[in-house]
Amino acid sequence: MMATRASSGFGHNGSRFEAQREKLTTYFDSTARKAWIDLTSDTKVSGIRATVRAGRDAMRDVLLGWLPHDLRRMRVLDAGCGTGALSVLAARRGAEVVGVDVAGGLVAIARERCPSFLGHGRIHWRVGDMLDPAHGRFDHVVAMDSLIHYRPEDIVATLVSLAERCDGSIVFTHAPSTPMLRAMHTMGLLFPRSDRAPAIVPVRDADLVAMIEEALPGWHVGRSQRIGTGFYISNALELVRD
Repeated sequence: MMATRASSGFGHNGSRFEAQREKLTTYFDSTARKAWIDLTSDTKVSGIRATVRAGRDAMRDVLLGWLPHDLRRMRVLDAGCGTGALSVLAARRGAEVVGVDVAGGLVAIARERCPSFLGHGRIHWRVGDMLDPAHGRFDHVVAMDSLIHYRPEDIVATLVSLAERCDGSIVFTHAPSTPMLRAMHTMGLLFPRSDRAPAIVPVRDADLVAMIEEALPGWHVGRSQRIGTGFYISNALELVRD
């Protein structure tokens, strides 16, 4: 559920980044739309997808737990919001939320699922680019599993762009480079083609942290936590302004 674009900060990697984004848009808006609607609902799913659901629920709790409990008078960007679960939970804690994703079909589901009691203007659902400066400034940015399909240099460039409009913290996830994750990706090639997502890119934690610290002076890496449940493995990192 990636929602970003290439910018001048991506240099010669821009074309590759843009191509990967287009693959993700097609995947989540067509091939996988029904699967992701089911995955993010109470619908019964297969054993493999059940582990992914459980992992995503646990990761969402981690990321939200790293934000202030009281989010009143704060703006939060849900970068790659998908069907909107995290946006809704942040809004329930008082935040004004911009939930953005390139997958228009998933954003439409997010709008439908949004509780009416949250009131008008609490969540702004948008289809498109999470780096668009028109979204304004934010106190906190959350990017849950929306950067896992990108190479480290593209992840860092995206974080640099987000940091320009964030006054507090950026919490995000990446796919850790583990033997288990690499093995599961190999096994995934045996699944029906219609079930395959664009390739996840495993990234070594130490390498990514070093790149971030070099590219983002004035920020530091805070907390880190890994969630692994069956076929879901993801690592959370917190970036905080000094």
